[in-house]
Amino acid sequence: MIHPTAEVSAEAHVGARTKVWHQAQVREGAVVGDDCTLGKGVYVDKQVRIGDRVKLQNGAQVFHGATLEDGVFVGPLAVIANDRYPRSLNPAGELKADSDWPEGKVVVRHGASIGAAAVIVPDATIGRWAMVAAGAVVVGDVPDHGLVAGNPARQTGWVCKCGRRLRQSGDEWRCPACAEAYRFGAEVLS
Repeated sequence: MIHPTAEVSAEAHVGARTKVWHQAQVREGAVVGDDCTLGKGVYVDKQVRIGDRVKLQNGAQVFHGATLEDGVFVGPLAVIANDRYPRSLNPAGELKADSDWPEGKVVVRHGASIGAAAVIVPDATIGRWAMVAAGAVVVGDVPDHGLVAGNPARQTGWVCKCGRRLRQSGDEWRCPACAEAYRFGAEVLS
């Protein structure tokens, strides 16, 4: 389903059962997987790769250089950026072209969530099932199941696949909602 006010390039691929809502834009070369939801005013830049079952809430912006794996959630007004050193002009005072700056990369791994109005600055990888708090500014990598908050974002805990903060119990971390148990050691999850 593509809403009549949405703009989807003929050179983009939108998967089966994906919904593209009011005033969303999907640019040329973008690939959006199956069963996704792109809310009102979402912007998906050229060449962006989005997996299956991804939700981009109203006003989310995903710029080229980004890859979102399956099951990712991006909250309203969140930005996944692609330029760590943004300038409109080059040192000679001329308008910069695409070739005048290196494209930054952001990878958001399977099942991760980006909170409302968060900003992800390149080059960063957000780990599997990680959670970025609303309003956070991420300037580096986030480990699998890591919970980060603040500006700049810092790890404040761990989260379960169900999204709840884990509580430490001896050498395990346990979810108070679903009782799933995890072990973390040297940033490795078992």
